[in-house]
Amino acid sequence: MLTIDQTTYDGIVAHAKRDHPDEACGVVAGPEGSDRPERLVEMVNAAGSPTFYEFDSTDLFKLYREMDDRDEEPVVVYHSHTATEAYPSRTDIGLAQEPNAHYVLVSTREHGNNDGAVEFRSYRIVDGTVTEEEVAVVDALPPRTP
Repeated sequence: MLTIDQTTYDGIVAHAKRDHPDEACGVVAGPEGSDRPERLVEMVNAAGSPTFYEFDSTDLFKLYREMDDRDEEPVVVYHSHTATEAYPSRTDIGLAQEPNAHYVLVSTREHGNNDGAVEFRSYRIVDGTVTEEEVAVVDALPPRTP
C-alpha cells in the first residue's frame, strides 16, 4: 500500500493538470528504506509528448546525486496519462527500473487541465509484473521513528 500525504498528492495532481496535454513526470524522494514519500521533485518531460514521458538524463543524474547525498531513494515515480486510463503501458513497464518504488499514474483524460477529479492509481512493477496497490491519502505522514 502507498501512504501519501495530502500535500504531496495535491502536488502530483497539480503537476499533471498543469502539463496537460503533455505527460507530466516526477519523483517523490524519501529516506532510504523508509517507504516514506516526503520530497516532491517535479521533473521536465524531455519528450514533450502527450503519449510518452522521458526524464532529462542530466536532470535525472543530478537528482540521483542529490538523493545519494541526502540518503534518499525514489519512493514514488510518477507520470500522467493524458488520453488513457491510469494503467502502465508496455513502455512504462519496460522503463520501470526501481523495484522498491511505487509507480503512480494520474490520468487527466476526463478534465484535462480544468477542475475536476483525476484517476490516481499506484502500482508495484517488478521484473515486468504489474501489481496494483491501494492508495491511502492522509493529512500528514506519521512522525519518523528513529
